[in-house]
Amino acid sequence: MCRVLGGTLVVVLCCLAGWPTVEAPVDARLLEARAAFDEAAWHQRDGSYADAIPRSEHALALREAVLGPKHPEVATSLDQLGTLLVERGDTVRAGVLLQRALDIREAAPGTNPLDVARSLGNLAVFHGDRRHYGHAESLHRRALAIQEAALGREHPEVARTLKNLALVHADQGFHARAEPLFEHALRIQEAALGRNHPEVARTLHSLARLYSVQGLSAQAEPLYESARRIQEEKLGREHPDVARTLSNLARLYSSQGFDARAEALHLRALHILKKSLGQDAPEVAWSLNNLANIYSRRGLYARAEPLHLGALAIMEKALGEKHPDLACALNNLALFYSSQGFYSWAEPLLTRALTLQETALGTRHQDVAKALNNLARLYLDQGLNDRAEPLLTRALDILEAAPGASHSEVARSTLSNLGWLRVDQHRLAEGVSLLSEAFAISERRLRQEALSISESRLSSLLQQLRTEEERLYSLLRAHPEDAGVRRLVLSAVLLRKGRSAEELADLSRTIYRDLGEKDRETFEQLRDVRARFAELSHEGPGTLSPADHRRRLKELAEQGDALDAELAQRSAPLRALTALPPPEQIVDRVAAALPSGGVLVELVAWLDQPLGPVAGTRESQGLHRVHYLALVLFLDGSIRAVDLGTASRIDRAAKNLRAALARRDSGYKRSAQALYALAFQPLLPLLGKARRVYLAPDGQLGLVPFATLHDGQRSLLDSFELSYLTSGKDLLPRADGVSPARSVIVLADPDLTSPLAASQVKTSSSTSRSTGLERFLDTRGASVANPSWVPLPGTRQEAEALQRLMPQAQLFLGKEATRERLLGITTPGVLHIAAHGYFEEDATPVSGSRAVGHFGGFNGGKWPLPQADPLLRSGLVLAGARAPTPPGAARSQANRSLVTALELSGLNLWGTQLVVLSACDTGRGDVKLGQGIYGLRRAFIVAGAETVVTSLWKVNDDSTRLFMEEYYRFLLAGRGRTEALNLAMRKLRESRPHPYYWAPFIALGQDGPLQLAHPSP
Repeated sequence: MCRVLGGTLVVVLCCLAGWPTVEAPVDARLLEARAAFDEAAWHQRDGSYADAIPRSEHALALREAVLGPKHPEVATSLDQLGTLLVERGDTVRAGVLLQRALDIREAAPGTNPLDVARSLGNLAVFHGDRRHYGHAESLHRRALAIQEAALGREHPEVARTLKNLALVHADQGFHARAEPLFEHALRIQEAALGRNHPEVARTLHSLARLYSVQGLSAQAEPLYESARRIQEEKLGREHPDVARTLSNLARLYSSQGFDARAEALHLRALHILKKSLGQDAPEVAWSLNNLANIYSRRGLYARAEPLHLGALAIMEKALGEKHPDLACALNNLALFYSSQGFYSWAEPLLTRALTLQETALGTRHQDVAKALNNLARLYLDQGLNDRAEPLLTRALDILEAAPGASHSEVARSTLSNLGWLRVDQHRLAEGVSLLSEAFAISERRLRQEALSISESRLSSLLQQLRTEEERLYSLLRAHPEDAGVRRLVLSAVLLRKGRSAEELADLSRTIYRDLGEKDRETFEQLRDVRARFAELSHEGPGTLSPADHRRRLKELAEQGDALDAELAQRSAPLRALTALPPPEQIVDRVAAALPSGGVLVELVAWLDQPLGPVAGTRESQGLHRVHYLALVLFLDGSIRAVDLGTASRIDRAAKNLRAALARRDSGYKRSAQALYALAFQPLLPLLGKARRVYLAPDGQLGLVPFATLHDGQRSLLDSFELSYLTSGKDLLPRADGVSPARSVIVLADPDLTSPLAASQVKTSSSTSRSTGLERFLDTRGASVANPSWVPLPGTRQEAEALQRLMPQAQLFLGKEATRERLLGITTPGVLHIAAHGYFEEDATPVSGSRAVGHFGGFNGGKWPLPQADPLLRSGLVLAGARAPTPPGAARSQANRSLVTALELSGLNLWGTQLVVLSACDTGRGDVKLGQGIYGLRRAFIVAGAETVVTSLWKVNDDSTRLFMEEYYRFLLAGRGRTEALNLAMRKLRESRPHPYYWAPFIALGQDGPLQLAHPSP
């Protein structure tokens, strides 16, 4: 929406020493001119253009008066003043001055060729800024030839020209031509000037911009940061170069959804630019526009409008009413009005912007295509398809002919707009084809970004892409009978659903399996930061003030984010080798991976999006409600689909069923039948005779055991073999390339009152801080007799029974079932944990359950505050949780006994076949539509476990022991991991018929048999 600042970084190309020898009488005015020139150059280096320009003008006037209008020193002043005016945006005057300078140098006998080259370069920068790209390239190449002949190919002057030539290519969208020129210039500058020179910073900034416009923000950001560091150190924090870098870095953050972070940078940049360039400089206008765009997205229209209008007024005054750069300000103001429905105000602005760009750039430029697309979008929003269609067709024609443009964000938007127009015209096949191309561009961007950004930024990017994804789901709701629509939508589901966990797991695998020792050390630093963040979050402020506590948490979060991004960038080349199949192949590849007789059922929860203009009547017909959609994929690649209806009814039924099961409600069958009728019965016509169902639920459906759904005669446990997946892509062969581990490790019956070893509790001279957990115990008068915290003898019996079945199993019981033991485990074949589990919420535990209890309601809800990260609100409680804290301990016993899902996600479980979390609520967590359940189950999947068995409510200690014994007996008999779970359910149901006892566990992931070293006879 807005122009990138610093598009043409102009540099003074005239010498400050060694003036040309002139045979002129010594004149006080000439000395004064030289002094003014030097002062102007000083202020230009300092970025104070408001001070530099009048001094440069004074020097020029004196020289012309003393030496005449065609003297070489006059040309030097013309060059200086021209570059200053270009920097400040006064390009009309600048062009005349720079052309005069070149004419003087070329006409003067005996002129140094390098002086000619400098004038050529300055004039080329001017023409590049005016979008006269052919002329600019020709001038740069003339300058480059002179410089290479006179100075050699490795001189800084050559590097500067290479960089400016690269900018010309970059501004035209010729990214493949620009990148090697930037890199070549950077190598020369670093070798000749050092890595911390301001010229190096400018080239880093330009290369970062090149990556940004291609959507490669992860590659751009570190370059921006390096440029900023150099500029602040060498030029000062108030230099306009710093402002330009801050502005472009802020735009990068905005593109990722981090508007708060971007706003702070834009405000700082605006302050610098006003101070150095003056209130009316064009770059100040760009900065105002950037801020206005942020406020517009946040709905702060009263703050945005005056900024938009002010920016346009500045640019019209500084550049004139026909400058192509006005188009950006006009476009931003038009989009601001359009977003509020003021279409009659927006249209003339967009029309004027298009005319300006066509006049200045020609009719085939990419910026013209963008203007056409924006105007077409305005007409589409009003339902004026006849006016939009020729604009979109023309824009697409331009983009298809321009090198690299067909893969740009403008191309994606144009393809999408034209695709939806075709859908509205009932030309569905054409529309689907265009939408498929648009989705492929979106997916390409996601793959590039995901390779080198942190988890938080990946989540933000996925959220940004969600709206277009949801429009595709709405398209299928409208056209479930169309095979092309079904295939496109299923491709989107398979690639995007659970994508965050997929990318994080891929990163974990690469770190543990492919990277070197240095990278693993960095990962250990990340694990340590996460552990400290988790501890500080649960501890509360303690001796810190609330402000210092928040500051420390923020510092740890930023440190973790930086380490996360660093690891992602280091591992990117290796991770690129194991990329997911492309959109056109993903459906067939998943279908081929289905086991014989199996079908995949993808359940999708999404916010229904309009397919065309949103009229008032359509708003009343259910738009912007969450719906559920089911897609069924068969072995032959055929796809069926059904709209399950609005999510409110289904979610309510799901919550009612889970609550009825969790509290052992005798009338649970009513709830089970209600959810069956809503969420499964509509699937029966699609499933046909299939009885082996791979189910990938979404939303609240991820928190209920489908085996308990009841048709009035029997439960689904008796009708289907159900296996759970995060997404159908989980069926694809894993890329870990390692043999399955075969050892068995069991942690059970942690001694909650056992003091931890000295190595596990670090002492300090400061007063110890009580944790939220301790405060919970204190405020509720908890003791060993508290029903929430009684020992769980069933967990020890469970562990001992497992060792009888698997004699090779290592048991860590009582005092040995510690947090440190668990976090130090490396790749067992089976990891079984039987202990107290928690998911923070206000809920009363059932007597005899393996639950923490009111973990989210400490101290009457006063402290700790709920954690924003759900991976901090779920975890396990191990040995020492109720032990008294030694005097002077830096960390309480309880705090050293909690292990959060965030910390567990850093385990190395690549090669681990099965993780069983035999505790309460281990399958619970925050529901993220399209991305699964954020809690313990996600943590162990990210850590690499092939299959995770988790609980959906607070499980009973005694019945869980019996259930787990049966489960392992079936596993050791060679049954698959899901089949064994279903058999164990049926077996326990014989003696404990209520599903509270037999149905709390689900197995998520691969369902094949275990491979253990010494199976039981």
